Amino acid sequence: MGSLRNPIGPLPSSIYWRRRAVAALLIVLLALLIAWVVTSGGGKGNMDDSRPNGSGPAHSITPGPASSGPAISQQPGGRDDSDDSGAGGGSGADEGSDGTADGGSGTDAGSGSGGSGSASGGGSEGQQVPAGSSIPDCTSSALQLTLRTKLNYGLGENPKFELIAKNTSSSACKADFGPKSAVVTVTEAGGDDDEVWSSKDCPRDAGSVLLEVPAGATIVHTVEWDRKKSAPKCATPPAGAAGAGTYLVEAKAPGEPVQRASFVLAKD
Repeated sequence: MGSLRNPIGPLPSSIYWRRRAVAALLIVLLALLIAWVVTSGGGKGNMDDSRPNGSGPAHSITPGPASSGPAISQQPGGRDDSDDSGAGGGSGADEGSDGTADGGSGTDAGSGSGGSGSASGGGSEGQQVPAGSSIPDCTSSALQLTLRTKLNYGLGENPKFELIAKNTSSSACKADFGPKSAVVTVTEAGGDDDEVWSSKDCPRDAGSVLLEVPAGATIVHTVEWDRKKSAPKCATPPAGAAGAGTYLVEAKAPGEPVQRASFVLAKD
């Protein structure tokens, strides 16, 4: 008993007491570890034995949420057929537009020496009606007349003058676009502004050209000039055709203000 209280050895007694404390601590920890193993093993066995086989809940696989987006029906890198059909539809519409623009009504009587007249489509085409038609004449308050032409005409290209008539009333009416009623005159710009050609000078057909103008619609009557000069009352006109230069064109209809425009004939 004395050796337990007072360690005997070549080392100091404090070292032996430390060794004893470490050994005692290891024994306690080992005992606690054995007790924990026994306790946890027994509890697990009791729990498994108390539950009958097959009584536990079956594990089920829950499917994920269904996708709400559209299914992919096109392979990567492919071209959608709808694009091709859309492009085809666009070209078809363009061709339809061109066909409409190219369409026009029949030609009317000639409008003068070296000139011809025609009614071309523009919005709503005007149809030629007989002199005895029951359609009333257009009044100056209901009809608006404008003049349009290209700015430049190349070599061999005949100038065309468009008489645009708009009916602002609520009922159809007829207007006279004959060469002596809707008079188109061409003069040379500069100098004395000498008259070069007029639709009323010596027309091949001096009769009326009555065109129907539907209510709220616009029609276009085109007069073409072949560059030949004319003289009043079918007198002999100056020889040769109009040369290159700048010209003024003037349109005058009864009850309507004079409409003017200019154009250029290119040099040879």
